[in-house]
Amino acid sequence: QARSADVTAFELAIKGLNGGHSGMDIILGRANANKLLFRLLKVLVKKCGVEVATINGGSLRNAIPREAFALITVPSTKLSSMEKHIQAFFAETKAELALVEPEYKVNTTSAKLPKEVMTKSSITKLINLIYGLPNGVIRMSDSIHGLVETSTNMAIVKADKGVAEISCLLRSSVDSAKADLVEAMDSVIRLAGAKGEFTGGYPGWKPNPSSPILKTMQATYKTLYKTTPKITAIHAGLECGLLGGVYPNLDMISFGPTISSPHSPDEKVNIASVQKFWDFLVATLAAVPKK
Repeated sequence: QARSADVTAFELAIKGLNGGHSGMDIILGRANANKLLFRLLKVLVKKCGVEVATINGGSLRNAIPREAFALITVPSTKLSSMEKHIQAFFAETKAELALVEPEYKVNTTSAKLPKEVMTKSSITKLINLIYGLPNGVIRMSDSIHGLVETSTNMAIVKADKGVAEISCLLRSSVDSAKADLVEAMDSVIRLAGAKGEFTGGYPGWKPNPSSPILKTMQATYKTLYKTTPKITAIHAGLECGLLGGVYPNLDMISFGPTISSPHSPDEKVNIASVQKFWDFLVATLAAVPKK
């Protein structure tokens, strides 16, 4: 619809979050920029008559969103009220996130007036949908202490030219748990009068502590490095899940060089660990029983 008269336009921004890998880092409780943006928009739409023209939150389907932006208009008579509500919101959420998101900030900058904004009905439905959709850790693993079993990340939210799209990445090492999460999210989507499509799924890969190749590699590692390796599982998409879906009886293991902060601007690989990985691989192949 056409925007209201006598309004001022702003770009509202959530910035400075850590983001990270939507699987491995989901357990860290880092803030989701899309969730924060819509938490603030719910207040501003209700209390200050704010209208929303566009939304641009997140950029990668497998990353926790670090930033989210909204082009908004506010009645000139509500400028002071909007500023107070933003300050109160920031103080409240900054206190909540003080330990995990120390660089978090909320910015408003002047913007060019848009010709059109979302209808009140549309933005209300979108806000309620964003609020209602789950985000973060859904269930921890029963078999491995400290491992996330099932999660979802609201990776991308975009609204422009009459269309709003939300992209979430669901993960689980248990296929039935992921299917249940799909149904839960589909229920919320239907209640909001929206349409959902679930695509690009891949099978989970449940950890097998009794794996023969695991035992071989444990022994090989101890021989090479004179220490017992630490065995862990990660909450992330791996090729092993795809292979296991086709060859369910295949014995598999995943290992590699040390990587930190994947899917973020801070991503890096430990160079020395690459040589160690290669030596370990060669020794493992030599130790695998020949059939």
